Amino acid sequence: MEKRDNWRKQAGDLTAILLGNALYALAVAAFVLPNGLITGGSTGLALVARHLWGVPVEGFVAVFNPAMFLLGLWALGGRFALTTLVSSFWYPVIFGLLQRVPGIAFPTEDKLLAVAFAGGMIGVSIGVVIRAGASTGGMDIPPLVLQRKAGIPVSLSIYAFDFAILLGQMAFARREEVLYGILLVLVYTLVLDKVLLLGSSRTQVKVVSARYEEIRQLILRELDRGCTLMEAETGFCGNRWPMVLTVVSGRELPRLTRIIQELDPDAFLVVSRVTEVRGRGFTLGKVYRQREE
Repeated sequence: MEKRDNWRKQAGDLTAILLGNALYALAVAAFVLPNGLITGGSTGLALVARHLWGVPVEGFVAVFNPAMFLLGLWALGGRFALTTLVSSFWYPVIFGLLQRVPGIAFPTEDKLLAVAFAGGMIGVSIGVVIRAGASTGGMDIPPLVLQRKAGIPVSLSIYAFDFAILLGQMAFARREEVLYGILLVLVYTLVLDKVLLLGSSRTQVKVVSARYEEIRQLILRELDRGCTLMEAETGFCGNRWPMVLTVVSGRELPRLTRIIQELDPDAFLVVSRVTEVRGRGFTLGKVYRQREE
């Protein structure tokens, strides 16, 4: 069973990598190239290097991308390197095929429209690939390394790198094009951030009540959710009641608040969104054990 689940996960990750790169290629073929949009990444860095030092674009990319791949292999492991190789080979293939499809390009006089569609598609595509444990290669790798080593969010690093690369192109590109490029980067990093958090965010509820034990039992039995009792003392009356902490989904929140208020109308609730939850009942399967008294 475990081997079958592992195989299914690997197949799902591979499918996500292929679809993510296909969507990236579609965004470039349909909106970026037909509308003359510029962006960051290894290609943008190559343009800066050509302007400053006369290095050919293809020569820079040929050296830079393998160097980034080796960086990812060293910092992120062999599985990451293998899945990134899939992106490296699949992207140019699907991009070449899409360019041959009649009517694939969407040139428009409204560049903001092209920026919005291209940014949305690129953000979703990179997010899907990263969630599958891979990258699209090139300048996508340093942000992943920074996340692993320093805890810096991927979307923030990508935006910072691409913004710096675009500013470097101001020396030789039209400033209006660079501004559109910065807007494009901003759109796809915002979308990327949402995709990376998709399905991970949950609702945290803290409850202060004299009937904490009954509330704990309701959460365990009615909602089938775990909870934690934390030492607490009310500020005005100085009552030492354990505070009940639990994490639920958005759909479970109305039911939780209803049963708590029905049990204790005077209960004090604090509800907040958390960006990620890991552990039993969320990223790991539930395990039911007899409580030790």
